[in-house]
Amino acid sequence: MVRSIKRLLIVISLLFIGTIHAQRKDVKGQLISNDEVEGLHIQNRTAAKYTISNDDGSFIIPVQVSDTLVVSGVKYHKQEVIITSSIVELGQLNVLLIENVSELKEVIVGKILTGSLESDMENSDAEPEINFYDLGIPGYTGKQMTQNERKLYDADAGAMMGIVGGIYGGGPSVNLNKLLNTISGRTNKLKAIVEIDNREQCIQRLRADYESFLFEKDTLAEHLRNEYFLFCSEDDSFLALCHKNNEIELLEFLQSMLKVYQENRKSVSKD
Repeated sequence: MVRSIKRLLIVISLLFIGTIHAQRKDVKGQLISNDEVEGLHIQNRTAAKYTISNDDGSFIIPVQVSDTLVVSGVKYHKQEVIITSSIVELGQLNVLLIENVSELKEVIVGKILTGSLESDMENSDAEPEINFYDLGIPGYTGKQMTQNERKLYDADAGAMMGIVGGIYGGGPSVNLNKLLNTISGRTNKLKAIVEIDNREQCIQRLRADYESFLFEKDTLAEHLRNEYFLFCSEDDSFLALCHKNNEIELLEFLQSMLKVYQENRKSVSKD
């Protein structure tokens, strides 16, 4: 009887200790780098907990001793951090990020040329020109993205769902970075910021190209001109016309919007 009671007490003690040990505590993390640290993915691989870093690189995630944190981002090497008792006690964690820099092959110079193009080409040890794909970097030869467009691309790139293959067969996978940014509302926020940037760029271009012609006879004060172009930018067709680069349609649009703007000002002044 006494032995049974002792065994029961031992089992209860072990369960109690296990319960205490299993409790996780929120720790404040800080990503450290000379470059952008917003929107990086922080995963507690042991507990299947996820979060993303704020614009200053800070984040909060629940952990316990021996958990493994994985920090990943497009521009940085993946970092793995084992949670220690001191990290849990302090409630603070700093992670130094290492930039993911592709190294170029060594280039050897000093070959003597003869002056004959055909001969020098045949005897040259030069390798083919290195491009984006040789370095493992996604190539992009179109218009260079702005900082906010790059943030949106990093947050929303790739398909939400995919298939992972392997020796044990394929299966569905989830783009966690895209999922977290969608759930948190960061993707929609970045889309709105990019649209505002696009409208501002269009306003500046249209003012440079058409302002002197539009107000050649109809003079408006500077602050009213600013208000007029903002009024134009709120129209649903503004961005499409701006990117279409059709001068006749753009000018007709601006002139018609000027008439509407003037009529609105008159009606407001009468009221």
